[in-house]
Amino acid sequence: MKRFHVHLAVDDLAANIRFYSTVFGVPPSVEKADYAKWMLDDPRINFAISCRGLKPGLDHLGVQVESEEELLALRDNVGRAEIAALDQPEAACCYARSDKYWITDPQGVAWETFRTLGDIPVFGETVAKQDGAACCAPAPQPVAFVKRPATPKSCC
Repeated sequence: MKRFHVHLAVDDLAANIRFYSTVFGVPPSVEKADYAKWMLDDPRINFAISCRGLKPGLDHLGVQVESEEELLALRDNVGRAEIAALDQPEAACCYARSDKYWITDPQGVAWETFRTLGDIPVFGETVAKQDGAACCAPAPQPVAFVKRPATPKSCC
């Protein structure tokens, strides 16, 4: 089963933990000196915040899966769309060890698809917070899509 993932960079972790704990009605599932995460079932979301020196705001979005088969199916979708992806097997990030891959949408937002394999005691060994890159993600890259015929539908 899939779980939507949102990671925000914040400038005041304690204030944001209080705020989101009130909004969600529960304290974080994981709380560290620089990070907090809520694993909610209603709505089904993995919502994380961290204060790791980034500009406050959206860090990245993603989809968390529970099995290798789900991860491979999502990776195959990306392959069929001919979108470049960065594979990171056994990545150490956000106090977890995960198999993951990253893509960047046309707006430059990093998307992570991952399966958590276990906890680790440190934020991450593969973190390279440069130029606004998402946690453990590469710097945003241009996305090349397969050209499709235009349709007369409106945007929204």
